[in-house]
Amino acid sequence: MYAVIKTGGKQYRVAAGEKIKVEQIAADVGQEIVFNEVLAVGNGADLKVGTPLVSGATVSVTVLAHGKHDKVSIFKMRRRKHYQKRQGHRQQFTELLVGAIVA
Repeated sequence: MYAVIKTGGKQYRVAAGEKIKVEQIAADVGQEIVFNEVLAVGNGADLKVGTPLVSGATVSVTVLAHGKHDKVSIFKMRRRKHYQKRQGHRQQFTELLVGAIVA
Protein backbone atom coordinates (compact mmCIF):
# COMPACT_ATOMS: atom_id res chain seq x y z
CA MET A 1 0.00 0.00 0.00
CA TYR A 2 1.27 3.47 -0.85
CA ALA A 3 0.09 7.04 -0.56
CA VAL A 4 0.90 10.43 -2.05
CA ILE A 5 1.19 13.11 0.64
CA LYS A 6 1.76 16.84 0.47
CA THR A 7 4.15 18.62 2.84
CA GLY A 8 6.46 21.60 2.49
CA GLY A 9 4.97 22.56 -0.88
CA LYS A 10 6.02 19.23 -2.42
CA GLN A 11 4.40 15.86 -3.04
CA TYR A 12 5.93 12.56 -1.91
CA ARG A 13 5.01 8.96 -2.75
CA VAL A 14 5.42 6.99 0.48
CA ALA A 15 4.97 3.38 1.58
CA ALA A 16 5.02 1.84 5.06
CA GLY A 17 8.56 1.33 6.39
CA GLU A 18 10.23 3.86 4.05
CA LYS A 19 12.53 6.67 5.13
CA ILE A 20 12.03 10.03 3.41
CA LYS A 21 13.65 13.46 3.69
CA VAL A 22 11.23 16.39 3.61
CA GLU A 23 11.47 20.14 4.21
CA GLN A 24 12.20 20.88 7.86
CA ILE A 25 9.28 20.32 10.24
CA ALA A 26 9.21 21.86 13.72
CA ALA A 27 9.03 18.61 15.70
CA ASP A 28 11.25 16.80 18.19
CA VAL A 29 13.17 13.62 17.34
CA GLY A 30 11.04 10.59 18.16
CA GLN A 31 7.78 12.51 17.92
CA GLU A 32 4.94 11.02 15.87
CA ILE A 33 3.25 13.22 13.26
CA VAL A 34 0.04 12.54 11.33
CA PHE A 35 -0.34 13.91 7.78
CA ASN A 36 -3.96 14.60 6.80
CA GLU A 37 -3.16 16.03 3.35
CA VAL A 38 -3.28 12.74 1.42
CA LEU A 39 -3.73 13.24 -2.33
CA ALA A 40 -3.95 9.57 -3.39
CA VAL A 41 -3.96 6.09 -1.88
CA GLY A 42 -3.05 2.99 -3.87
CA ASN A 43 -3.02 -0.73 -3.22
CA GLY A 44 -1.78 -2.76 -6.17
CA ALA A 45 -3.90 -1.95 -9.21
CA ASP A 46 -6.51 -0.16 -7.05
CA LEU A 47 -6.00 3.63 -6.84
CA LYS A 48 -8.15 6.14 -4.97
CA VAL A 49 -7.49 9.75 -6.02
CA GLY A 50 -8.88 12.63 -3.97
CA THR A 51 -10.53 15.83 -5.19
CA PRO A 52 -8.18 17.36 -4.01
CA LEU A 53 -7.75 15.23 -0.85
CA VAL A 54 -8.82 11.69 0.01
CA SER A 55 -11.38 12.01 2.82
CA GLY A 56 -10.49 10.10 5.98
CA ALA A 57 -7.02 9.09 4.80
CA THR A 58 -4.03 9.70 7.08
CA VAL A 59 -0.34 8.81 7.11
CA SER A 60 1.49 8.56 10.43
CA VAL A 61 5.26 9.13 10.51
CA THR A 62 7.99 9.25 13.15
CA VAL A 63 10.73 11.90 13.16
CA LEU A 64 14.16 10.23 12.98
CA ALA A 65 16.56 13.16 12.60
CA HIS A 66 17.12 16.74 11.48
CA GLY A 67 20.00 17.78 9.25
CA LYS A 68 21.29 19.72 6.27
CA HIS A 69 21.59 18.60 2.67
CA ASP A 70 24.81 18.88 0.67
CA LYS A 71 25.97 22.36 -0.27
CA VAL A 72 24.68 23.86 -3.50
CA SER A 73 27.18 26.28 -5.06
CA ILE A 74 25.91 29.40 -6.78
CA PHE A 75 28.32 31.22 -9.09
CA LYS A 76 27.36 34.39 -10.95
CA MET A 77 29.59 36.13 -13.46
CA ARG A 78 29.32 38.92 -16.00
CA ARG A 79 31.98 38.57 -18.65
CA ARG A 80 34.26 41.52 -19.30
CA LYS A 81 32.70 43.45 -16.37
CA HIS A 82 34.99 42.27 -13.56
CA TYR A 83 32.02 40.84 -11.65
CA GLN A 84 32.09 37.47 -9.94
CA LYS A 85 29.94 36.36 -7.03
CA ARG A 86 30.16 33.05 -5.17
CA GLN A 87 27.48 31.88 -2.78
CA GLY A 88 26.51 28.60 -1.15
CA HIS A 89 23.36 27.20 0.42
CA ARG A 90 22.53 24.16 2.55
CA GLN A 91 18.82 23.35 2.82
CA GLN A 92 17.59 21.93 6.12
CA PHE A 93 15.59 18.70 6.17
CA THR A 94 13.73 16.35 8.49
CA GLU A 95 14.13 12.60 8.05
CA LEU A 96 10.90 10.65 8.60
CA LEU A 97 10.05 6.97 8.99
CA VAL A 98 6.65 6.18 7.48
CA GLY A 99 4.41 4.11 9.74
CA ALA A 100 0.79 3.25 9.11
CA ILE A 101 -1.23 4.39 6.10
CA VAL A 102 -4.93 4.57 6.85
CA ALA A 103 -7.29 4.78 3.90
